[in-house]
Amino acid sequence: MERMFIRIASATARLAGKPWTFLTCLGIVGVWAVSGPVFGFNETWQLVINTGTTIVTFLMVFLIQNTQNRDASAMHAKLDELLHAVRGAEERFIGIEHLTDHELALILAEVEARAREIHAQPSPAGAVRARPRGGPPGAS
Repeated sequence: MERMFIRIASATARLAGKPWTFLTCLGIVGVWAVSGPVFGFNETWQLVINTGTTIVTFLMVFLIQNTQNRDASAMHAKLDELLHAVRGAEERFIGIEHLTDHELALILAEVEARAREIHAQPSPAGAVRARPRGGPPGAS
């Protein structure tokens, strides 16, 4: 069941992002608008487009959210693997997406302070260079 949902969600998200899908929807709205005089712009005519767009929007929210959640999880796994594999990288960053907002804010403040320290150092011709953590300034 879950694999089938994932296949449907992924295919729908890919399909929804295509230009011809947008043009098809635009065409449907155009046909609806042009048919207004035929139906006298009555409440049923308005209800058709309102109901259709509401249902599509409601379903698309869940499908797109599912796709984004899976993409984000895959990205986190890949970044965690890179952090683990790169010598000198701080492995404490692995899994930080599970921390609280306050804990993330503290880590972000620390990283930004380190960045300000690096950018405050003079560098030739405006180049930005990083130094190994704990190494002397100017060492690369």
